Amino acid sequence: MKGFQKKLWFGLLIMALLSPLGIVIPRLFNSDGAWGEWGTDKLGRLLGYVPEGLRKYADFWKAPVSDYSIGGEGAPLSARIFSYIGSGILGIFLVGLAVYLISRLLGKHGK
Repeated sequence: MKGFQKKLWFGLLIMALLSPLGIVIPRLFNSDGAWGEWGTDKLGRLLGYVPEGLRKYADFWKAPVSDYSIGGEGAPLSARIFSYIGSGILGIFLVGLAVYLISRLLGKHGK
């Protein structure tokens, strides 16, 4: 692995380790939750309306693991933190694997 690749993987790992800040910081300040992770109901309360496109596609995708955590929002904070980190690492791995496979496929066809 080259120096740039090591730095890239290290940076991605750091971001995965920092991902639980989105649930820890709101809890420290007694706020509703992570900024921007609102459903259509919360967005409707904040804006006074829900954009038509968002309303139309809001239920199009259901995450395999709700709220990035095995226990959901009711799980203890420590379990949610580890779930966030695990989700981040899994996501990095899957995207890295997809990029690797696509580059191998395109590399073979380019020769």
